[in-house]
Parts: sequence; C-alpha cells; structure tokens
Amino acid sequence: MAIGGTGGALLLVNMNMDPLLSKVPMDPIFALGIITLSFAGLGWLAGPSLGSAIFYTLKRGVKRPMAVKESEFFSRIRKNRVDPSNSSLSGNAVPDFYGEKISSVAGYRQWLKDQRAFNKKRTSFV
Repeated sequence: MAIGGTGGALLLVNMNMDPLLSKVPMDPIFALGIITLSFAGLGWLAGPSLGSAIFYTLKRGVKRPMAVKESEFFSRIRKNRVDPSNSSLSGNAVPDFYGEKISSVAGYRQWLKDQRAFNKKRTSFV
C-alpha cells in the first residue's frame, strides 16, 4: 500500500495535472489527495499478486518445495479437522474449521488441541 501510494504521489507530482483537475469540480488539493489514496488502494490490491510473482521469479528453486510443504500441511488440516455436522451456532461452534488462524507451530498445536477438545465434547456430551 505504501509503495502504491508513494508511486502515485510521485506520478501526480511530475505530471501536468491541469487537464485532469479542470474536469474534477473540487479543490485541487483534495482531488490530488483522493487520487493518491486511489493509487494506494490499487497498490494494496495488486501488491500480493505482483509480490508473489516477483518472489517466485527470483527464487525459482523455492516454489516446488513450498508447494509440497503446503499440500502436506493442508492434508494434515483435512485429516485432523472436526466434523461440522454435529455443531450448532449457539454454543457448540466449530473451532477454526479451515485452519485460517494458524500462523506458527504453536498455533498449529493449539488448533489441534481445540479440534480434539471439540471432538471430545461431542462424543462425551460434556
């Protein structure tokens, strides 16, 4: 987001803005601010796609091992997650079914504990 905003600001500073600002019915400072924020938003949207493309271009040898590790991790997630058919929205909600909140090994261990606790609660009716 910062790179997109900075790039947009530099582009707007170096361009001839009279034709553009004559079409926008507001103060030029506000118009330039809105345009700069729009560039920042575009940078925020395009950043992950461009960043991963650049990363995998520069680090070609890393792509295949990362894909293998991700597929192994997702297969472990599929194997260990709970059955959501026995849950209810009120008091027995499924704990992080897809494992989206896992960000570390400790987070994965906590996720496993939560899944086991849900299964234990489901089978023992505690």
